[in-house]
Amino acid sequence: MSRSFFRTYGFLGAMLLSIVLGCVLGALWPGAACLAPLGAIFINLMFCIVVPLVFCSLAGSIACMKSPGRAGKIMGTTLLVFIVTGLIAAAIMLLAVRLYPPVSAPWTDAAAGTVDAQASIAELLVNFFTVEDFAALLSRRAMLPLIVFSILAGFAVNLSGGAECLTAKVLQDMTNCLLKLVSLISYYAPVAFFGFFASLVATYGAQITASYGRALLLYYPICLIYALIAFPLYARVGGGQAGVAVMRRNILPPALTALGTCSSVASIPANLEAAERSGVPRDISDLVLPLGATMHMDGSCFSCVLKISFLFGVFGIPFEGAGLIVKILLVAVFSSVAMSGIPGGGYIGEYIICSLFFPTQMAIAYPIAVTIGNLVDPPATMINAAGDYVVSFLVARFTEGKGWLERAGKA
Repeated sequence: MSRSFFRTYGFLGAMLLSIVLGCVLGALWPGAACLAPLGAIFINLMFCIVVPLVFCSLAGSIACMKSPGRAGKIMGTTLLVFIVTGLIAAAIMLLAVRLYPPVSAPWTDAAAGTVDAQASIAELLVNFFTVEDFAALLSRRAMLPLIVFSILAGFAVNLSGGAECLTAKVLQDMTNCLLKLVSLISYYAPVAFFGFFASLVATYGAQITASYGRALLLYYPICLIYALIAFPLYARVGGGQAGVAVMRRNILPPALTALGTCSSVASIPANLEAAERSGVPRDISDLVLPLGATMHMDGSCFSCVLKISFLFGVFGIPFEGAGLIVKILLVAVFSSVAMSGIPGGGYIGEYIICSLFFPTQMAIAYPIAVTIGNLVDPPATMINAAGDYVVSFLVARFTEGKGWLERAGKA
């Protein structure tokens, strides 16, 4: 038990301890600002690896997909449900941060920032998903166009031979190598965050503690309310009133597994067992739950919106405008659906947020976003994983018809 606990929380604990020690040093020694280069090294290493990792991982995973016939119908329904529930989650957090901003006042001496002038919806969509030429695609400032290109390239390889194609095998091998490199870089992360937060506290002082406290006071209750209200609502839409009762009898094991392991993937066996006990057709659960573990992230949609609003407050940027709201919703859903399929994708997702909204303040914004992600990881993972089980009810409803639960003898 102790070894399992250490494997699950050891690295997270080391990260949090390094942050605490850095904050203490920064509070006691004003000269700790000189440690900022320790954090800059980590950030630059991540910058160098992010573009090839995103391309190889996404293109390689899509190239090896197999979804003919009924599986294609189930997958299409599943992706639609993932997007809709992600939009709902992002909209809820958007409303919450407008009512209770996580940062009450800009951090003193933080680099002031602005957002680009809001373009029309048509221009926004063009700039959001595409760039002018291939060279621009390789820039770290064009992450979402890179994701779109990677997805299209993956489908092209899939149609040219799929998993047996040499290109697909090269993409998979490159992904494995790059992930090993990410693992090596991650060993340096505690040192980097120690230096970064020592510098941050020495520069900005007590504002940091208050802001993080407000963010957690907002995020944790939102997750609890979402689980108590949205999950039963989804179960009712998927299986009627009986679906709510079945969901409540079976959701606890996958929820606790996710909370204890901080891993959606580790929760797949518990989710499969819960789905079987609930009468979800086997071919649906076998596709929805593994896919959901890598692509359905309502908790990540919550945290994405929280990170964006937090950083807007840190830099004193007005958090308003219809164009900005649309962009935030698209980024929250797209990053949770597309990027969660990449192991270690949290760091990449936070990189996307910062490159899109704070390109001139990356050195400050990126570590702050990563820290928020670490602090909210347990409840976010619980919402992600338990939500996969609940979503299987919706997919069964739209694939099998209204009476699927009664036909399974579980009503």
